[in-house]
Amino acid sequence: MKWSLKITRILGIDVFLHWTFIVLIGGVFIAGLRSLINGSGGLQGFWFIFLLFVFVLLHELGHALVGRRFGVKTNHITLLPIGGVASMEHIPEKPMQELQIALAGPFVNLCLAIFFLLILVISGKLPTWDELFSPGANANLANSLFSANFLLFAFNLIPAFPMDGGRVLRALLAMKFDRYKATNIAVRIGQLLAIGLICISFFTNFWWMFIGLFIYLGAGAESNYEVARSTLSKYKVNDATMHHFHVLKTTDTINDALKMLLDGQEKEFLVAENEEIVGTLSRDELLAGLSRFGNEASLEEVYNPSVVNFEAHMPLDEAFDKLNDSESDLGPVLDKGKLIGVLSRENITEILVIENSVPKKKSWI
Repeated sequence: MKWSLKITRILGIDVFLHWTFIVLIGGVFIAGLRSLINGSGGLQGFWFIFLLFVFVLLHELGHALVGRRFGVKTNHITLLPIGGVASMEHIPEKPMQELQIALAGPFVNLCLAIFFLLILVISGKLPTWDELFSPGANANLANSLFSANFLLFAFNLIPAFPMDGGRVLRALLAMKFDRYKATNIAVRIGQLLAIGLICISFFTNFWWMFIGLFIYLGAGAESNYEVARSTLSKYKVNDATMHHFHVLKTTDTINDALKMLLDGQEKEFLVAENEEIVGTLSRDELLAGLSRFGNEASLEEVYNPSVVNFEAHMPLDEAFDKLNDSESDLGPVLDKGKLIGVLSRENITEILVIENSVPKKKSWI
């Protein structure tokens, strides 16, 4: 994962920490250190950020575990200050399954919010209504944790992509419409909501503008993704397979690969060892290796060991999802165990470009 640091593996799922979360933790550490030096405490801030990190992780694990129940594998989880992302191999086509997966994360935060509310009630430290939902800097830690979880619960249920509420809305719409149309309707609703938040920001708080922009851009990205998947679902991997290709060996030198790069149109190559595909090599990886090791170094020093195999008759939209979740730009295509070609992002992009060039009837949804 680019710009992310792998921190652990839970239930077979790799967990990454995005650099923005690392910056936030660093900022809180510095602020807390200053508070300790000044004699004003500061440990509560550390605990709050640490537990917020745990809550976001539990939220994403909620999605992952319910997804696993329906046979949907989660490749990895990335944690950000504004939430997390559980990268799943695919979203179930059955609306009820998508609905349950989407609700699982907010449900975790709702349960945690109730737990901390009970702590406040039992301890006899239940604050006023306003303090409960908008705790000040000196608020009880349990109060702050209740507020954080309730905010995560409510914010994620906003009926707009990329929040869970957008997926809930699509799942409900998909019970009446096909997935493509349900996505388009959900996206339009989300974008109208985003525009409304941006307008409200001029009269209230400018933070609503940033939230509105976040929702609008996220809805657009979801729409583009779903359009691509819908288009690609009409094809098989073999339709986008490049059958004329070269395979490099780990014993080849960087100079050998450079000659092949300059002699043809290929920008990415498969890399084999003992007749078995063990990785890939892109143009950028090759040039980085040249700069670091020189042209006589073997490809064993520079190739990418990440390999994603594709079956020739696999639906292209499924292959598209697999390639997006991988660390490589191409993968070998197999037919009954035999290597027949390669599939790359460029091949898939070409199909999308061709499809988009075909005139289509205009529609509002």
